Amino acid sequence: MTSHDPTMRGVIAMLLAMGSFSLMDVSLKALSAHYPPLQVAALRGLTALPLVLVYVGWQGQLRAVWRIRWPLHLLRGVLSVLMLSLFAHALQTLSLASAYVLFFIAPVLITLLSVPVLGERVGSGSVWAVLLGMAGVWVAMRPGADMWQSAASWAVLAAATCYAVAAVVGRVLTRTDVPASLVFWTTVSLSVGGTALAWPGWLAVNADHAPWLALLAVTGLAGQIFIVDAFRHGRAAVVAPFEYSALAWGVLFDALWWHVWPDGSTRLGATLVIAGGLVLVRSIRRNNGERI
Repeated sequence: MTSHDPTMRGVIAMLLAMGSFSLMDVSLKALSAHYPPLQVAALRGLTALPLVLVYVGWQGQLRAVWRIRWPLHLLRGVLSVLMLSLFAHALQTLSLASAYVLFFIAPVLITLLSVPVLGERVGSGSVWAVLLGMAGVWVAMRPGADMWQSAASWAVLAAATCYAVAAVVGRVLTRTDVPASLVFWTTVSLSVGGTALAWPGWLAVNADHAPWLALLAVTGLAGQIFIVDAFRHGRAAVVAPFEYSALAWGVLFDALWWHVWPDGSTRLGATLVIAGGLVLVRSIRRNNGERI
């Protein structure tokens, strides 16, 4: 991968980000059996913060992370906390499958927001590719028909909206601020906000869970670094649909950890997701003259 392939670098970074976050979900699932969901989310930020400080220092950007556009970083921090609290609230009543399929509206929102906010061109092929990916996730997850009837469902949609806006704001920030600042302040926001939300029901952390906490920290940091890199180098409308690759990573880790294999619906959904990615690539090459 060379500097002449910024879009390809963005796509690869997004694939690695989804792999990291999916692996993080493995540790989240293990820890959620022992701690409240909000505490697990807070632990993600708290455990990653020391690593983030090392990363920022290694990048030689300890001073640069303070020379930022504070209003946009504050907005991104608030959105991160809102996303966390809304999603945690939704999971109290919704199944993970129902929550995930609703949350995957985020790539569509990012693609749509990239036009007025970032000034990117989105051809009809890109829109159809995103919708095809959405259809694949829908088929694979098989949500219930009553998913639209609860406040929790709308909470997930609101969380997805927060995530999409935060992602686009992050792309705007990478034009002027060092990428490390996004990782640093997102982690700080999650640490402070997550802890504040979880504190009323906080439980003592068992030392036996240290390996899971370490995995949570490393994969959480890696995912943030990769996703910032993805939106920094690739057009948001291009890299956002590759968030659907989380489905493939999930299938892989399900098989490795719990020996669960996808059924027919999941395989069909994965096929649609991959087809959506291929349609997107072809659309870009044909309509925009870009090669990824």
